[in-house]
Amino acid sequence: MKTSEGFAKTLVIAEKPSVAQDIVRALTPVAGKFDKHDDHFESDTYVVTSAVGHLVEIAAPEEFDVKRGKWSFAHLPVLPPYFELKPIDKTKSRLSAVVRLAKRKDVTKLINACDAGREGELIFRLIEQYAGGLKGGSYQTLGKPVQRLWLQSMTPAAIRDGFEHLRSDAQMQGLADAARSRSEADWMVGINGTRAMTAFNSRDGGFFLTTVGRVQTPTLSIVVEREEKIRAHRSRDYWEIHGSFLAEAGEYPGKWFDPAFKKPTGDDADLEQRADRVWSQREAQAIADAVRGKAASVKEESKPTTQASGLLYDLTSLQREANGRFGFSAKTTLQLAQSLYERHKALTYPRTDSRALPEDYLPTVKQTFEMLAGSGMKHLSPHARTALDGGYIRPSKRIFDNSKVSDHFAIIPTLQAPHGLSEAEQKLYDLVVRRFLAVFFPSAEFMVTTRITSVVNHHFKTEGKVLVKPGWMAVYGKEAAEDVVDAKEGDKGQNLVPVREGETVRTESVETKGLKTKPPARYSEATLLGAMEGAGKLVDDDELREAMQEKGLGTPATRAAIIEGLLTEKYMFREGREIIPTAKAFQLMTLLRGLGVEELSKPELTGEWEYKLAQMEHGKLSRAAFMGEIAAMTERMVKKAKEYDRDTIPGNYATLQTPCPNCGGVVKENYRRYGCTGADGNSEGCGFSFGKSPAGRTFEPEEAEQLLATKKIGPLEGFRSKAGWPFVAEIVIKFNEEEKNWKLEFDFGDDKKNEETGELVDFAGSEPLGACPKCGGAVHEHGANYVCEKSVPTMAQATPTCDFKSGKIILQQPVAREQMSKLLETGKTDLLDKFVSMRTRRAFKAFLAWDKEAGKVNFEFAPSKFPPRKTAAGAPVRAAAGKAAPAKKAAPAKKAAAKKTPAVKAPKAPRKTTAASGKQPSAALAAVIGADAVSRPEAVKKLWDYIKANGLQDAANKRNINADAKLEPVFGKPQVTMFEIAGVLGKHLS
Repeated sequence: MKTSEGFAKTLVIAEKPSVAQDIVRALTPVAGKFDKHDDHFESDTYVVTSAVGHLVEIAAPEEFDVKRGKWSFAHLPVLPPYFELKPIDKTKSRLSAVVRLAKRKDVTKLINACDAGREGELIFRLIEQYAGGLKGGSYQTLGKPVQRLWLQSMTPAAIRDGFEHLRSDAQMQGLADAARSRSEADWMVGINGTRAMTAFNSRDGGFFLTTVGRVQTPTLSIVVEREEKIRAHRSRDYWEIHGSFLAEAGEYPGKWFDPAFKKPTGDDADLEQRADRVWSQREAQAIADAVRGKAASVKEESKPTTQASGLLYDLTSLQREANGRFGFSAKTTLQLAQSLYERHKALTYPRTDSRALPEDYLPTVKQTFEMLAGSGMKHLSPHARTALDGGYIRPSKRIFDNSKVSDHFAIIPTLQAPHGLSEAEQKLYDLVVRRFLAVFFPSAEFMVTTRITSVVNHHFKTEGKVLVKPGWMAVYGKEAAEDVVDAKEGDKGQNLVPVREGETVRTESVETKGLKTKPPARYSEATLLGAMEGAGKLVDDDELREAMQEKGLGTPATRAAIIEGLLTEKYMFREGREIIPTAKAFQLMTLLRGLGVEELSKPELTGEWEYKLAQMEHGKLSRAAFMGEIAAMTERMVKKAKEYDRDTIPGNYATLQTPCPNCGGVVKENYRRYGCTGADGNSEGCGFSFGKSPAGRTFEPEEAEQLLATKKIGPLEGFRSKAGWPFVAEIVIKFNEEEKNWKLEFDFGDDKKNEETGELVDFAGSEPLGACPKCGGAVHEHGANYVCEKSVPTMAQATPTCDFKSGKIILQQPVAREQMSKLLETGKTDLLDKFVSMRTRRAFKAFLAWDKEAGKVNFEFAPSKFPPRKTAAGAPVRAAAGKAAPAKKAAPAKKAAAKKTPAVKAPKAPRKTTAASGKQPSAALAAVIGADAVSRPEAVKKLWDYIKANGLQDAANKRNINADAKLEPVFGKPQVTMFEIAGVLGKHLS
């Protein structure tokens, strides 16, 4: 079949470039040679390209997309009639390339070769629908036949076999519907839940961002419930009885236990009961006294036992192990694994939930062992050689099992030996390789001995576990003891002295040991990942638990991001390896329980979705029915928040120790505030109170206590302005004469007060940081800034003559005294890495440097590590900004005109603003932005460029703009807010 462009071709779209390359290698023997192009491979019959993960995301249409400043109940719920598709910014060029290929006239058929799973299906469907475009309120396909390549193994033979057994589009419709429904439902619940809870918490003013989500909130709930158990735990005393017994061959230890003990069951069971615990000292002492010095009989049982190596790693088990061994966060482990996969090509795809390999992978495994054996990695290669020589690499259902391979298989080393790894990358690579080697080695063999010593009706247990054959433990060497399952304190590899059958032993010594029960341990990232993975165990309903069996909360690829998101939103914080929930987390759980929308905090919601999505995949539930249920749930959730009309929400609240500063009454917490409740703690009180979450940051009870006791606290991070911008401030409690009570206020370090009132500043006790780069005066700390001594009124100089000032915190980056001293001495600071862009909200690194020309402290960026990008003609792009690059010999003008130029188009020139079409700036504004006629948007942009270049946004509150000498005539006052700028400009444009 021919088309206008040539032979009809099939476009194959893979999920990742590496998979596209694998497909090309597999097809070359049957489809002929492929030519490589910038964004695809092409043969006579196939065009093969790839996405780079998701290229398109769903979003509400513009008219339904409520912006942050309008987050109120009036705009909720947001239930758009359809979802628009929009390109993901960082991969726009890749999307354009794939769409262009899909629309080619000679491409008559499409093959979805994205990963074999729900997310792979969604990636392809969104690209295809985006290419088809929006018509009449719904997206259309391109109208070209679609088939599905379903791969669970990436060997060339498996890929070719997959092409011979392509699935039809109709077969995949259920999976496609489930994928799209899950994505849209997550959006609807996350957006509406977040905006409803934010609107509820912002009722008293300010902007209190309260994020919720189907996965993040149940994850947070797990951490909060554990912390509630820790706080509620009341330590109890108990005793253990330890004896030492003398046999003919020597002494051995034993611990008393009750052989009739049965583990308590039921809802009110005392889970701290144990067979070896005695709950009264008198009883423990009586047992010790009864057996001391007495003869005892011995029964023992010795049996061999084996222990197999752990399974191959999926991402979650790798993250858990790396956190336990090295303290790596889940995010760090994912980044390292991704680097080993993408950059070093040393590991297979890491974002996997499978711990098995495809059944046809045995030859590849043998090749990998050969590579490791000959790699020169002395700590690993001998074990690989042992396995090869011993014939250990054999088919095993424990390792090779297609039924346990999802869209990806387990993480294993590739055939490429890595070089130039960082220390952290090397640790993670070794971890994966050792597990890969160990899983093929024989099981470790132990002799386990259980000895019961009976003396006057009391029983003592002794356990010994001796390693007989190390098997896979040889791969780990000295670390092997840590991998012994059920190894108990003090008996790792413990040999017991022998006792003859029928021998009587003597109770040589006995002592009681007083101990205390401990609360459950806090979660680490390793144990939290395990709890997320096994969240289905927390679900009571059998069908829902079954539906969650393979999924848990989130996927291996998203769990690290979920944890990091909760840390970023200040719902949790890390302390060493422990993860601890904040007051904000407890407040959210209290809110969800109080509003009656606990389903948002329970894993059952995910279980219910997974159950219904599985039905949809098998054609037993329609997409419309599922989305209808999601819409109804969303409306119910918003309605409950909107209609809640009581002042507080029931919860477990704190009572502060510090009395009310106004009347000495008891100060108690409720949902929104800390307030005086009178001398008896149960009355109206004197009216003193302060909000728990000023500017969206929730006080920890300890912080509220400190604030009340010292009348100030800070500076604290994590506040947000009404527009959502983050800021840092101190908080004080001051007496308000008008209201005759104490009030909470923000304190930004009010160093402008002295200038306005003429009050003199005394720097006598202050150590200068260095010389002012403007006038040579001494620079000191003053309020929230570093200032020149001549920029404020002092005893020596009542009228300021200098204006040097630089904030102690700039774009959330604290500027330490040492750094400001370095800037004054050398011209710039060290590279600082905690700046946060106001425009993109992203962190960035920069130097702070003195800009002599601008007369300000400005940013200076480190030179790029990457060379200038070449244009099609071969000249660096940057050449245009400076000296022109040397040109090649110019072609004659006529020939150049006749021949089509390569695909580099000159940028379209912006439309010029002329005196007729623009507005003339006043003299004051012209001094800032120039005298040329400008449109209002151009004027605003130029003014903002000037403000940013000169660092005029206030350090304490970024919404405020400080006027310098040029801007004061424009503003008419020393400071304006960003919202006043447009109005101010109108007066200066005519």
